[in-house]
Amino acid sequence: MVTASSITFLDLPQIEERLKGLDPVGLMEEAFAAFSRGEAVVPAPGELLLTDPPGEVHIKYGYLTGGETYVIKIASGFWNNPARGLSSSDGLLLVFRKDTGELAAVLNDRGRLTDLRTAAAGAVAAKHLAPERVASIGVLGCGIQAELQVQLLQSVRPCRNIVVWGRNPERASAYARRMQEQDFSVEVASSPAEVASRCRLIVTATASPSPLLHWHDLQPGTHVTAIGADSADKQELDAAIIRNADIVVTDSRVQASARGEFGHAFDFDVSAMKKVVEIGEIVMGSAKGRETADQITVSAFSGLAVQDIAMASAVLRQP
Repeated sequence: MVTASSITFLDLPQIEERLKGLDPVGLMEEAFAAFSRGEAVVPAPGELLLTDPPGEVHIKYGYLTGGETYVIKIASGFWNNPARGLSSSDGLLLVFRKDTGELAAVLNDRGRLTDLRTAAAGAVAAKHLAPERVASIGVLGCGIQAELQVQLLQSVRPCRNIVVWGRNPERASAYARRMQEQDFSVEVASSPAEVASRCRLIVTATASPSPLLHWHDLQPGTHVTAIGADSADKQELDAAIIRNADIVVTDSRVQASARGEFGHAFDFDVSAMKKVVEIGEIVMGSAKGRETADQITVSAFSGLAVQDIAMASAVLRQP
């Protein structure tokens, strides 16, 4: 008689302990390269949008062709949660054995691994695209990613100066206080254009339905990492930025063509995505990152299941 295999259950405190020995930026580089080499099977993500209260649920899933598992990740964002004293993000990952379909592990990370891998992806983009020296990091947004993106950037572009803008002045001030407690120097800007005038490395981390940054706002030598527009109804960047930038990068050309920044810029024309480079191609060396100081570069990611696979696998390997 064949008995069922055991299932590993990890809650957030156990996951946090295992994260201490991991390099999420390195893991994301490897994951993006594997995807661009064609070593991952990643179907189109599922998406559930809610209006009352406003929120969204994303379902991403896939496997590495050389791996032993497949992963299904459920991640949510509910924008009214902070007012209730709750995190805006939540979720979990389910890991199954690829040879039998048996459930191997449940990672009840409450959205932590999604938040971390998203921030690590921003650091990968900055490593290959941002100016070598950064005087100030510009941030649009005041939430979890506005914090984590800056924190993980320290491993690739160390900079303790932040210029932040938020739609809600109270939340922007609260963000400034939180980051100051982490030994960052923070100034609150009056507009996204002011952020762009003062910073050559900008992170946009909002759920904005309309552009916050415009082409005429950007200075030569600027890199923008846009991570908020992960669905078709969102847009943080004016279409001219995507069309005119010297280097435009995404995680997956196929997935990006039907989502925020690229969908708006190219009117969902898949053929127009030929000018867009995948970050995995830059990591592999088959495409080039920043080459000159005055180039304007943009990375706009919508998040790939291969990132979740990499995080889940690394956590489960940890003792």
